[in-house]
Amino acid sequence: ARKVDESLGNAYQGLSLGTRTAGTIFLYSFSGGKERGATVAEIKRSATTMENPGSVVAEAVEQLKGRLFYLQSLGDKYYFSNQPNLNRIRLTKMENLKDPELVEVEKGLLKEGLKGSRLKVFIWEEDPANIPDTEEHKLLVLKKKNNEIMENIQKNKGLTPRVYRNTLFFLYPLEAERALFVNTLKMKLACEAIDEDKTLNLSEDQKKENRKELKNAENRLSESIRRLYRMISIPAKEGFKEIDLGIPTYGEVKSLHEEIYGKLRSDGEILENIAPLVLREKYLTNKDYVLTEQLYQSLFRTPGETRPAAKGVLEQSIINGVYLGLFGLGELKQDQIFCRFYKEASIPAFSGQEILIAEALCKKPEKAEKPEKKETEKLDKERPTSPTGEKIGKPPAGEKKEVHLRFRIPKGKVSNIMGVMNFLQNKFNTLEMELIAKDGGITQQEYEDKIEESFRQLGIELNE
Repeated sequence: ARKVDESLGNAYQGLSLGTRTAGTIFLYSFSGGKERGATVAEIKRSATTMENPGSVVAEAVEQLKGRLFYLQSLGDKYYFSNQPNLNRIRLTKMENLKDPELVEVEKGLLKEGLKGSRLKVFIWEEDPANIPDTEEHKLLVLKKKNNEIMENIQKNKGLTPRVYRNTLFFLYPLEAERALFVNTLKMKLACEAIDEDKTLNLSEDQKKENRKELKNAENRLSESIRRLYRMISIPAKEGFKEIDLGIPTYGEVKSLHEEIYGKLRSDGEILENIAPLVLREKYLTNKDYVLTEQLYQSLFRTPGETRPAAKGVLEQSIINGVYLGLFGLGELKQDQIFCRFYKEASIPAFSGQEILIAEALCKKPEKAEKPEKKETEKLDKERPTSPTGEKIGKPPAGEKKEVHLRFRIPKGKVSNIMGVMNFLQNKFNTLEMELIAKDGGITQQEYEDKIEESFRQLGIELNE
């Protein structure tokens, strides 16, 4: 109790509030009936005078609960008995826990939380030689943030340079959350030790309270490990990009691996589908062709590039793009481009001289039929005139500052109007479009995966 006197602050040193509070509880602990002990309000009235704040006495009570071995609390009353204080027993057990035991339990919690992950998981592995150099996406869990270790693993595979550098994700703890995690972990282990210790002379109420606290600690521990391991580093074009998983949503039950994969997917770091338009805009805007094998390999080898969840994601994107006529699929022979598939079903092989070909090189030029000069002059004469004498339907000679168009696109003609869109964007700085689709249907999942995802990958803000 005297230690509590000293810990309450310099302003209350001479009041001996810890000692007076313990004495008050002790005197209230004797009764001829079943009721015994004192409430916090009674302790405040007896332990000090009206001039001193009652909150300091309440703090003294809380500190005494953790220091006095025989101080009990039942409901809202405090009293002394010859039974050990369950709270003090827990604290003693927690103080006797060794670091190696905590480390093993922490690793076990990580294994449990990352079980079933779609990423290949390596926990606390720091040797680059033990991390395979494959196309498979890998999650490397570090004991703490260490840029030197991350750079070494990213660049090397043992004594040889690492090839697939864009397949690594690093997870490490936020040290500010370490104290809360360790305290929760110690509480769980202490409660388990008390439950298993048959030498302790605990009452049934104390045993029940300990089991309740054990269950609470177990529930808090899954959230605590998630709050601790929340920082992700991802290889970028220069260095590493850092992502914070943030604080878990209250009441939402998700495993650690689900949280990590969901965050990587929502941030566009891993793509489960790639819009064909993205491939065209990114790789064929200023090029006539690109090798499919080179394209595929670059996604996994070049840090910061788009990361498909699997090979099939890129394959499906190419199939869709060729079918829609956004680009063609063919081969390169002696520097000659041969378009084999365009607006038809195809399957890319990702090998040899197979190439994606720009749309313009796959289209056959259409010969426009020009009306004869006499017919044109006749039509011009037949145009009605306005009150000012101008021919109606003939465009004015001046420059148009704005263009407003509203039209219905015939089935299968979407790709044909892209040239007009590109022309307008070259002439105007701002190009806005409103798209209305009806007389059909689409599921919510298809809308999120196909529509919203495509716009997000293209960097276009979608105003619904």
